[in-house]
Amino acid sequence: MSDAGIVDLLVIGGGINGAGIARDAAGRGLSVLLVEQDDLACATSNWSSKLVHGGLRYLEQYEFRLVREALEEREVLLRAAPHLVHPLRFVLPHSPDMRPFWFLRLGVWIYDRLGQRVSLPGGASVRFPDPELSAGLKAGLQRGLSYFDCRVDDARLTVINAMGAREKGATIRTRTRFVSARREAGVWRAELEDASTGSREAVRARAIVNAAGPWVMRALEGIDHQPSPARIRLVKGSHIVVPRIHGLDHAYTLQNPDKRIVFVIPYERNFSLIGTTDVPVETPESARDISGEETAYLLESVNRWLASPLKEADIVWSYAGVRPLYDDGSDNPSAITRDYTLVVEDEGGCAPALNVFGGKITTFRCLAESVLEKLGPYFPGMRAPWTAHEPLPGGETEFFEGFTYEFTDRLPKIKEPYLVGLIGRHGTRVREVVGDATSPADLGRDFGAGLTAREIDYLVDHEWARTGEDVLWRRTKCGLHLNTAERSAVSEYVAARIGH
Repeated sequence: MSDAGIVDLLVIGGGINGAGIARDAAGRGLSVLLVEQDDLACATSNWSSKLVHGGLRYLEQYEFRLVREALEEREVLLRAAPHLVHPLRFVLPHSPDMRPFWFLRLGVWIYDRLGQRVSLPGGASVRFPDPELSAGLKAGLQRGLSYFDCRVDDARLTVINAMGAREKGATIRTRTRFVSARREAGVWRAELEDASTGSREAVRARAIVNAAGPWVMRALEGIDHQPSPARIRLVKGSHIVVPRIHGLDHAYTLQNPDKRIVFVIPYERNFSLIGTTDVPVETPESARDISGEETAYLLESVNRWLASPLKEADIVWSYAGVRPLYDDGSDNPSAITRDYTLVVEDEGGCAPALNVFGGKITTFRCLAESVLEKLGPYFPGMRAPWTAHEPLPGGETEFFEGFTYEFTDRLPKIKEPYLVGLIGRHGTRVREVVGDATSPADLGRDFGAGLTAREIDYLVDHEWARTGEDVLWRRTKCGLHLNTAERSAVSEYVAARIGH
C-alpha cells in the first residue's frame, strides 16, 4: 500500500497503546513506523499495578461501557497471552465503617454480569476467619467478598506487542525522538532525532498517530501546531513492594476512609505489591519517585487491615509513574475517567493526525481497533479487524501445561522457579531463547535469579534491549531479586554485548 520512501502510518510512542496500534495496523496491511524516544514501556506502561481488570471501583463513577469493554478484554488477553496474563482471585474484606456490605455485593454482582465471563469464576461472599482467604488479615473481621480479575507483566505485554508488530512488517525504532511534522503535498514530513547521536532525519507518512502517553501534548505541539479541544490530566501513581504478606496466591482489595482502594498483590514469588496513589502532577518528570507522603499513605492504608503492620523499613523497592488521563473536568483525581478519547484532524480529507488521550492497559487492543476504525476512510484498502483472535508472540495455541514439562525434562538442573520464570516471560518463544541448550552451562553465565547470558543475548538481539535497565526492569523483573553488584554485572555485560 506504500510507494518507496513513504510509510502509511507513523506511530509516536512505544508504550502499550503505541505498540498495540502498530501491531494492529501492520496486520491490516499498512506500512508502519513506530518511534519511541527511550525504551519500550519505559514510562506509564511499566509503572502500573500489573493488572488486567475491569475496574470494580469504576462502577461508582457509572463507567459501565468502560468496565464492560475491559471485562470482555480479560478473556481476549487470557487467550492471546496465557504466559503473561493469569487469573487472580481478589478478596475484599468488609468493615462496618466502610461502604455497606449490600452495596459491595451488588457491585460484584453487576461486575460479573457486565462482561462475557467464560474462564473466570464468579464473585462470592466470604465468612471470616477463613484459613485461606483471611491469611495475613487482622482478627475480628467477619465477612468479605471475593471476585476474579487477572494479573500481567505490563512491560512484557508491551514488548510482545512490538514484536508482533515487527512480525507483521512494522519497523520499531527505540531511542528515536519525534521532533516535529508538517504537511507537504498531502502527506506528513516528520523530523526524527537519534537519541544517542543527535543526528536528524526526515520521514514521510500518510498519517500520524500520537500515542505519546504523558507526552501527548508535547508531541501535539510539534504536529503542525494543530489545535485540539482535548486535554490530559497527569496523575501520579506510586507503589511499594514488601516481603510476601502471606504465602497464598490471592490478592486483597482494601477500602480506605477516603473511599479509595489499595491493592495488595502477590508479586514475583517472594513479594507483595501495594498500590496505588492518585496525586495530580504538572509534568511527567515530576512523577519519577514516590514521595514520603505517598509511602506513609500506602502503609497506613494496608495497616488498617493487616495482622502484622508494615514499617517503612520493610519496603524493598518502590516505583512511581504518571498516568495520562483524559481531562473530563473532575476535581477528584481518583474519579477522572480511565476511558480513552481519540481526536482526529486532517487537511482536506488527507494527511490525518490522530491523537490518543487516556486509556488503560486492559483496553489497549480495543483502543487500537478504534484508532484503525477512525483511520479507515483514509485507507480504503485496509484489511478487517483481526487482533481479537490471534495470539501474541509466545502465546500460540500450543502453549499448555505440558510445555513446562518439556523444558523441565530438557534442563533438569535449572531450579524450577527460574525455569517457570523463563517460560513465563517468553511462552513458546522460550525455544528460541534456550536454543539447543541441554544443561545450565549451555546457557552461559548465570547472573542470578535465573537470568543467563543466553537470555540477555536474546533480549538484545530480538527485543530491543540496550541497557541493563532494559533487561532488569522491563524485559524481566530480575532486578528485584539481584543485589547491586549483580545488577552492575548485567549492565556491564549488556554494554559489552552491544559494543558500548
